[in-house]
Amino acid sequence: MKLKDYPYAPYLIAAATFVITLGVIKTFDISLPVSVTTRTASGELSVVGEGKVDVVPDTASVQAGIIVSDAKTVQDAERKINDVNNKIVSELEKLGIDKKDIKTTNYSINPNYNYDGGKNNITGYYGNATLTIKVKETEKLPQVINAATQAGANQIYDTQYILDNPSKYREEAREKAIQNAREQAEKLANQLGIRLGKIVNIVESTPDSIIPYPVLRSEGIGSAETPNLSPGTQTISTVVTLYFERK
Repeated sequence: MKLKDYPYAPYLIAAATFVITLGVIKTFDISLPVSVTTRTASGELSVVGEGKVDVVPDTASVQAGIIVSDAKTVQDAERKINDVNNKIVSELEKLGIDKKDIKTTNYSINPNYNYDGGKNNITGYYGNATLTIKVKETEKLPQVINAATQAGANQIYDTQYILDNPSKYREEAREKAIQNAREQAEKLANQLGIRLGKIVNIVESTPDSIIPYPVLRSEGIGSAETPNLSPGTQTISTVVTLYFERK
């Protein structure tokens, strides 16, 4: 019986191809991830490349909290919160922070209760507000924190360094990944004694987002001391898989 007439011939051929491929990879000491596929008559060579870019964050963000706990009326709570809010904005503008980069992201006023005689009695009001501040000159972040606390903010949190426009760095990482994949493909082709054809497909895998670099969280009345902060670096990476024709 000829091999082509044998009912399990396709499976035997596939298994033999897989074993030969593993043998080639082992013989030439090829580092994974590298894969050889045979989805077409001439076959394809797929190679994975990675690109990384280390970037110093160009923007900072911080939230300043205002808490009022001893207001007699709702209007009194509003007035106290607004007074501190206006002082913070005024001090930040002196540092060159644009008013459009200062945003109120939380504002609430609630009653204080005292349970007495079988019922709840309102004894006063407490309120809080949160200002989210975007700092485009990262070296000013310590001054911004100090100015906000001196103006009356009694909470500082969600302080972080971020990239305002990460897309250009992703493009740079992609270019590096493609170059890395090309170099690996050429090296592998030389080792296997094959010729590379054109690229027939590209698959990219990139993280959905960049995790901001957190700095600190501080509660309580701020002091006159300016905190020491450093933006560090963030790594943007991407992985591409290039599929080459094999000549």
